[in-house]
Amino acid sequence: MKTTEIIYENEEIIVINKAAGVSVQGGAGIAHPLDEELSKQMGYKIYLVHRLDKETSGLMVVAKTPQAASKWISMIGEKLVKKEYTAVCFGVPSVKGKASIQGTLTDSVKKAGRELSAVTNFKVEKQGKTMSVLHLTLGTGRMHQIRIHLAKAGAPIVQDDKHGNFKMNKIIRKAGIKTLCLAATKLSVPLNGKTAVFEIPFPEHIKKAVENLDWQNTADGENVQVNDNQK
Repeated sequence: MKTTEIIYENEEIIVINKAAGVSVQGGAGIAHPLDEELSKQMGYKIYLVHRLDKETSGLMVVAKTPQAASKWISMIGEKLVKKEYTAVCFGVPSVKGKASIQGTLTDSVKKAGRELSAVTNFKVEKQGKTMSVLHLTLGTGRMHQIRIHLAKAGAPIVQDDKHGNFKMNKIIRKAGIKTLCLAATKLSVPLNGKTAVFEIPFPEHIKKAVENLDWQNTADGENVQVNDNQK
């Protein structure tokens, strides 16, 4: 596993930039999870206070002590930590059957057979013929929430291999885009009585997708078009 990028560190927390493809926590069949590898890198045990999906990259907070972990888990639960995401999707989301450049998605998310409420806010930042760039914030923090909501709204995230459009994913691989195009790119946290804002550039796989928003596979007659969007 490559060294994890450290964005910020104080006596309580470390803000890191997690790479795509890295599992946050260990378990059966999981090699080199973040919690173990980062502990080795830092030379002491680190404690998770929230998570990102394995294939999602970007900013995370980890704690340096159990006491700090308890504090920051509570702060995240109280929504004092604001996480913002960037996604590249096929098309643009539909709200109430209409393609939209801004809105809120509220479909419930299933977990262990239960229907859980979920809220995802989105704004289309850039739109091409095939793909669009979305800025997203969460009203709730359900597992795979962004991925599920965007897929249900007709704008699956590029290279989402669980909830996305597998045919489109296969086509877009021909443009060299092979990694889930979702990243936590901005994080606002309370520090020393102020709000500290951390922001990272798009990871390389998202940069590549952004450069190819108009890409179409015309060699075999297959095209991917975004929804008609009334701006």
